[in-house]
Amino acid sequence: MMPKIADIENTPNPNAIKFVLKDRVAWGKPKEYGNPEEAQGDELARRLFAIPHVTNVFYADHWVTVTQDGNTEWADLARKVAQPIREAKAAEMPVRAELDSEPEQAEDSRLVAIKQLLDKHIRPTLIGDGGDLEVMTLCGNVLCIRYYGTCGSCPSSQTGTLIAIENLVRTIEPEIEVVSV
Repeated sequence: MMPKIADIENTPNPNAIKFVLKDRVAWGKPKEYGNPEEAQGDELARRLFAIPHVTNVFYADHWVTVTQDGNTEWADLARKVAQPIREAKAAEMPVRAELDSEPEQAEDSRLVAIKQLLDKHIRPTLIGDGGDLEVMTLCGNVLCIRYYGTCGSCPSSQTGTLIAIENLVRTIEPEIEVVSV
């Protein structure tokens, strides 16, 4: 089965567009590729990078976000990008062991609370816009996060969104500084 495109959405990043699909292209952890070399082992991403102007591919579950270099119009590029997405194989459901493959590690209680807060208040909006974030580390009072997809190159993620995240996590720890890596 091949995924059907249910909708194409603009994102806050003018150089990124989100394709919402009726079928899954992935299960679990999102996949992001920042260049054609990184995408060599992934058929969908490799085919998308073969299209001129594509600079980033990010996908998870029922959506694919494609970022371009800003040197072409989306009206033309979206048609080209839609073809490999329509031709991609739908992801098969993994066995339960594959979903649980990451080892559990004891985490700082502050970090657990921060992740829960971000999962509830920030990540749904970012995912809705075709991006996401991952908490990388909490060293002392410095929380390092990494943006994915449309958020990775969006100017507002480095300003307004980062400030909102910092204000939110300061409800747990008033001295925390949030840094995008």
